[in-house]
Amino acid sequence: MSEGENATDTDAENRGGGPDPVEYFLQDIEYHGRNERTATAYRRVLTDYAAFLADRFEKGPTEATYRDCMAWVHELRATHSESTVATYASYLNRFYSYLERVGHTEENPMTVVLEEMNESIESNPSRRDVTLPEMRSFVDDIGHPLHRALVLTLLKTGMRSGELCNLDLIDLNLDHEAQTWQPRAHIAGRPDSIFVSAEHSYGRESGGEIRTASNKRKRETVIPIDEELKEALVRWLAIRPDTPSSNPYGPVFLGTVERWGRRLTPDTIHHIVEGYARENGWYRTGGGAAENVTPHYFRHFFTTHLRDRTGDRGIVQYLRGDVASDVIDTYTHNWGDRVRDTYLEHIYTLST
Repeated sequence: MSEGENATDTDAENRGGGPDPVEYFLQDIEYHGRNERTATAYRRVLTDYAAFLADRFEKGPTEATYRDCMAWVHELRATHSESTVATYASYLNRFYSYLERVGHTEENPMTVVLEEMNESIESNPSRRDVTLPEMRSFVDDIGHPLHRALVLTLLKTGMRSGELCNLDLIDLNLDHEAQTWQPRAHIAGRPDSIFVSAEHSYGRESGGEIRTASNKRKRETVIPIDEELKEALVRWLAIRPDTPSSNPYGPVFLGTVERWGRRLTPDTIHHIVEGYARENGWYRTGGGAAENVTPHYFRHFFTTHLRDRTGDRGIVQYLRGDVASDVIDTYTHNWGDRVRDTYLEHIYTLST
């Protein structure tokens, strides 16, 4: 498809005669003195992105959601290196940040995408320093059983939001009468534990349904559940709605408002966390990763606090699902004696 044809597709979203958002943005960066080479790179990437949206979803850039952006990134990975994908994603993020600033869109759908892309235990950027007492106060203000359960799960397991979305009931083994299902074989003999699969991928069928998020672990992980997290999960399961999902076990976390009875998505989780963070003064529109508290910040909080408490980097790597074959093999075979005992001894409490 030629660049001219792509540009026509971009214009198609503006049926009311409004300005093409891509051209609007490109004009703006030209005014700000970007050189011709940079402007050409932005034009190529954004035009291809607009064509992708028009061809795949019959929509334009201002209508795109987190899922649409994630689908585009997923497609790029089939033909481009990770460094190139990261560069193109940064272009799209700047484009949407601009549209948000000038009022052409209400939010930047790339925010959550970049949070999930830019994860590494080695990279520890400067972030807001939330103390444990402050986090306890934050959690205490969350009364909704669903919201409390998902926030505590993120804070006490270090899971990514996509991994949280992909959890099925079969992935939980609770030593409690609230459990009415048979957990998967991987955790059948490990009471009070969560299984995080390495199989789920965005847009692919798994467990009888098409997944809306990806698990980025190269190896499966079993994470302990302490009493505090178990209590929150049991409270949520007591009111959890039925699901129309074809998955016989169903997702753990379901919508109770707009997505009633359906699996939550990463953007839904992001909005839930953002709402509480804004009320607490921990989130500002336009603020970056160093300022805003998001689901990914909880992963950072978990990593920092548990690593400091245990002094055992290997266990934290195992729980996070980071790639380190020798470490993962060691802890996979020594889960009961080392991982669970160490975790339960050192995991922080979040209820006052």
